Amino acid sequence: MSDSLPLLLRAARGELVERTPVWMMRQAGRYMKVYRDLRDRYPSFRERSENPDLSYEISMQPFEAFQPDGVILFSDILTPLPGMGIDFDIVESKGPLIQEPIRSLSQIEALHPLEPNETMPFVGEVLGRLRESVGNKAAVLGFVGAPWTLAAYVVEGKSSKNYAVIKAMAFQQPDLLHRLLNHFAESIATYLRYQIDAGAQVVQMFDSWAGQLSPIDYDTFAAPYQKRVVELVKATHPDTPMILYISGSAGVLERMGSTGVDIVSLDWTVDMADGCARLPKHLGVQGNVDPGLLFGTPEAIRERIVDAVRKAKGRRHILNLGHGILPGTPEDNARVFFETGKTVNDLIGSAA
Repeated sequence: MSDSLPLLLRAARGELVERTPVWMMRQAGRYMKVYRDLRDRYPSFRERSENPDLSYEISMQPFEAFQPDGVILFSDILTPLPGMGIDFDIVESKGPLIQEPIRSLSQIEALHPLEPNETMPFVGEVLGRLRESVGNKAAVLGFVGAPWTLAAYVVEGKSSKNYAVIKAMAFQQPDLLHRLLNHFAESIATYLRYQIDAGAQVVQMFDSWAGQLSPIDYDTFAAPYQKRVVELVKATHPDTPMILYISGSAGVLERMGSTGVDIVSLDWTVDMADGCARLPKHLGVQGNVDPGLLFGTPEAIRERIVDAVRKAKGRRHILNLGHGILPGTPEDNARVFFETGKTVNDLIGSAA
């Protein structure tokens, strides 16, 4: 144990820390004017995320503005896809588009194993620069999309409301889908190892669409591949904390806790006390303030942060939102979130 390591990293490892660390999903992005100004100059999302100078600058914007305890790589869960032979674009206000959705065995067989150092060296460069810049003032976070969510995007070809295409494959051609999921599990584990070697100190896996699965289907199509990623990464990097986040996860929370990750990130539909009660005590929790609350008053934001941290008392806890910060959120309210997060333990102590 060393106080010279970043607070968030020490907390994520389960060490006793002086206060609850705080960061925010999507903390780099559209709610910040400095980001929107940069976006106007560089309208292509892929350029912003794949040009190392731009990705680094955007990753640092919230750190320079708010000094969160975590600085997360500005990237996208789809960024590794071209390295496997799947091209994509991200269209403003429409989201990701896959030019040729993956729906046949021949397409899956044509996919390449991911070699991040060759196909996406910009990621490693940015992570290294972030570590150098923030030192021990913040932990550098890496992230990936989980196999089910990546498969959902590439099979559907875009964002979806009912996931009919991927579920049709799951229930009509399960062997085909399992081949795709296994490919993604192997590649995503390779990608996470690469991020850690490049400088990521804590990593988060987003299975954003797994909350749309019934529990029995989560056990079949999501959990085994989450576990596979965790096993592969822990085999080579056992000391790097891993976080799992699923949106709409109330129905599968206990299952998330059985995947081998170190920390379960709760969305805001689960009360923090209920979430803690439903998860084994050795697991950490992250979250889980409703991002919509940041459109409210500073007093309301502070009250909800106090509530979340008080209910997580005694657990390994990282304060965060229950989902990414929403576009249009007032920057001043983001500042209230971070500033309150850094002093909330004192507030709880004085009220005790």
